[in-house]
Amino acid sequence: MTLRRVNVIILVLLAVAFLIIVQRNLLNLNDLLHKDNPDVEGILPFESELSPDLRLHLARQGEEIPIIITAAEERLGAVIAAINSAYQNSKANVVFTIVTLNETVDHLKYWLGNSKLKNIKHKIVVFNPEILSGKTAGDPEIAKIMKPLTFARFYLPAYIPEAEKVIYLDDDVIVQGDIQDLYDISIKPGHAAAFSDDCDSASVKGIVRGAGNQNNYIGFLDFKKGAIKKLGMKTNTCSFNPGVMIANLTEWKNQNVTQQLEHWMELNAKEDLYSKTLAESITTPPLLIVFYKRHSTIDPMWHVRHLGSTGAGNRYSPQFIKAAKLLHWNGHYKPWGRASSFSNEWDKWYIPDPTGKFNPVRKHMETNIKLDVHD
Repeated sequence: MTLRRVNVIILVLLAVAFLIIVQRNLLNLNDLLHKDNPDVEGILPFESELSPDLRLHLARQGEEIPIIITAAEERLGAVIAAINSAYQNSKANVVFTIVTLNETVDHLKYWLGNSKLKNIKHKIVVFNPEILSGKTAGDPEIAKIMKPLTFARFYLPAYIPEAEKVIYLDDDVIVQGDIQDLYDISIKPGHAAAFSDDCDSASVKGIVRGAGNQNNYIGFLDFKKGAIKKLGMKTNTCSFNPGVMIANLTEWKNQNVTQQLEHWMELNAKEDLYSKTLAESITTPPLLIVFYKRHSTIDPMWHVRHLGSTGAGNRYSPQFIKAAKLLHWNGHYKPWGRASSFSNEWDKWYIPDPTGKFNPVRKHMETNIKLDVHD
């Protein structure tokens, strides 16, 4: 055997040995990744070729998409479902700012930290209800339904002062489209926010039972009051729903939107400016005043609402609901409550509470029924 042939054989053996070593190292790395990330699941199709760690690192690069959402203790499951849907249905670099009260912080942290949401980018901001002192009506009936966090949307620049644009979401929503598309909706120059107009929305067909005629301004404001008359607003002006909002925070600050909203809150506390047919939308009237003919519009499919009102199941077809980019259960009937339309669409994104404190009432009732049957 020639020396040259011996050298070739040695080189081949070395190459085979090298490939074996590389394969073993890759297998060990793969095992390590799975061991370190046992809770990573639900990998989306466009990320399926990547390992969990690489998926989290590479798929969320680019411009940050800031989302602000509030987290009330009694509705914490809703917040988790909303965040999960927005995150899983997008490959954008989504960053959540969760505004809550001090007593909810520990529960929220534990729920996030012990679920597949533990790796999302987020920060928790504690809202101080004292900021509302003197700005809400003294009516005992209003006090019963008033929740401090419903006013959190009035203070958007305070939570992320470095951001120029932000999405605000109510907690009773499910995002079915790519949140990047919502963020990219254009806000006209000089406008501080964009909303979905009620008159153009597929969600509003005449009167919403229990809420009055709330697709125009007269459903929210008392036009007999002097302060409202002086504004010269038309009663039939199309209203909007602030449960989904895109805000230009630079314009918001330049126009002192927060201070304007506080002014109308204080004036209402003194003069009772809201419509008597008003349902529970006590945060909407000041927004309607401040943004009167000064807001941009959101595609109605990005805010299909009134799913929590009576008759929602008859108003929409299942095909329409599946095609919607965002679903909003505003109204009395929440998908985690006793009775709600299209609650199965919410169930897809709900993550059970590891502490056991929050239980969807409907699911709890279904479990009890099953137990009774088995007994």
